Amino acid sequence: MRSNSPITYDFRSDTVTRPSAGMRRAMAEAEVGDDVYGDDPTTNRLEAVMAERLGKDKALYLPSGTQSNLAGLMAHCGRGDEYIVGQGQHTYRWEAGGAAVLGSIQPQPIVNQPDGTLALADIEAAIKPDDSHYAMTRLLALENTIGGRVIPMAYIHEATALARRHGLGCHLDGARAFNASVALGIPIAELVAPFDTISICLSKGLGAPVGSVLVGNADLIDRARRVRKMLGGGMRQVGILAAAGLYALEHNVERLAEDHANAKELARQLCELPGVTANVPDTNIVFATIDQARIDGLADHLQSGGIGVNTTYDKQRWVTHMDVDGSAIAGAMGHLKTYFH
Repeated sequence: MRSNSPITYDFRSDTVTRPSAGMRRAMAEAEVGDDVYGDDPTTNRLEAVMAERLGKDKALYLPSGTQSNLAGLMAHCGRGDEYIVGQGQHTYRWEAGGAAVLGSIQPQPIVNQPDGTLALADIEAAIKPDDSHYAMTRLLALENTIGGRVIPMAYIHEATALARRHGLGCHLDGARAFNASVALGIPIAELVAPFDTISICLSKGLGAPVGSVLVGNADLIDRARRVRKMLGGGMRQVGILAAAGLYALEHNVERLAEDHANAKELARQLCELPGVTANVPDTNIVFATIDQARIDGLADHLQSGGIGVNTTYDKQRWVTHMDVDGSAIAGAMGHLKTYFH
């Protein structure tokens, strides 16, 4: 959401983070080459580090999470194939229908449960028989985290095992998978082990300005590299940006726990306001519901205090990240309390 007013406390998304001084130095000093020719040493290093960190064969650096997910879907599915996905997931709802428009892949959306999972019975019922009347079901796509919720590992193992029994591939939109890893206290490789491909965003809580990495099995990443070129994602001296990703992996993963703690504190303070309820988040995203009697004038009040918040799912969405610390929460809440007094 674009804002035309100055924002002092920016809780709209963790995509608004700005590179730190250390990250900017790493970018300025990056060794570069033409990545389309495979000659950019910094990009090659980022891909190697990410593949090793996630315990997979290969990785591919792409400009955005949307393109990374699409390249993953297109590596798994051909024209007229189908993927099973939740109605609330980014690869279905928030990425402009790219799988259908650009990949000619049919989504089979099913309802996400309140915890963000897909009911196993719904997944099984959605898998098409081998019949010429139907699209061929090729892939199960999950998301972790989803709406700030962490998907439990027990469920992931059950869902991916179900997919395997039916010969399906498994893709994870892991834009915030490092948040899930930190919240669960397990290595990222363990979190993503059941999946063939995983899309990881570097420009959310990890603080890089640009980029996502698709990680997975060698044959699928090789296909995705061709798809990336087709989608216009081949870049030249992109090591300047890949260096930011390497810096983020080294410096900004463990600190995600601070964002999670700040989000819990933010939720606690929001719940103290009359007419406001908020969830206790697993990670860094808080959804707040405001009593309808208090809605009028709230947006203007937030704007007057330089507070940036998104409204989605008919709720306010507050996202904590490295650029909003405890003092930012205190400043924002101090102004908000003057409205609810």
